[in-house]
Amino acid sequence: MKNHKVLILPGWQGSGHKHWQMRWAQLYGYQVVEQHDWHRPLRGDWLARLDDVVSDLSEPIYLVAHSLGCIQVAAWAQVSAQCHKVHGALLVAPGDVEVPQMQAVFSSWQPIELKRLPFNSLLIGSQNDPYCTTERAQLFASAWGSEWLNLGACGHVNAESNLGDWQEGHALLSELMKEIKHGH
Repeated sequence: MKNHKVLILPGWQGSGHKHWQMRWAQLYGYQVVEQHDWHRPLRGDWLARLDDVVSDLSEPIYLVAHSLGCIQVAAWAQVSAQCHKVHGALLVAPGDVEVPQMQAVFSSWQPIELKRLPFNSLLIGSQNDPYCTTERAQLFASAWGSEWLNLGACGHVNAESNLGDWQEGHALLSELMKEIKHGH
């Protein structure tokens, strides 16, 4: 019996079919929050889209975000009246939209929200992520009140990281969901 909903939040340009997020959607029936424009991501559009999806749900929600999806969760949590529906978030390989080479593409995403999330979260980072240094990922985890986990050298924790179905990541999500159900 499913008494919760898992929403997959891909990052910039979406997640291809080999990405663990899409594999999880296929394997476990999780819902992917589709964006109208994956290539020109506007913060307001992405936040409104997530709010639309959440407003249609009544069961407890868990968010599984990758890259820009993590930044989306932090921004959405500060403006949405629906955060109470979210019971936890798995935040993987946040994309640092404030680095100089990314500022033009992500101008609407700056500054990154650095306020505590109103729900439990686990932030997973990698030591050699080309889109976010370990130090920045740890800073985000600390600011958001997220538990921090360093995966080691896993790149951007995406399809190129060759994680397949990434069972270890799914086990961490299951653990996060168990903790919440049993009141940590």
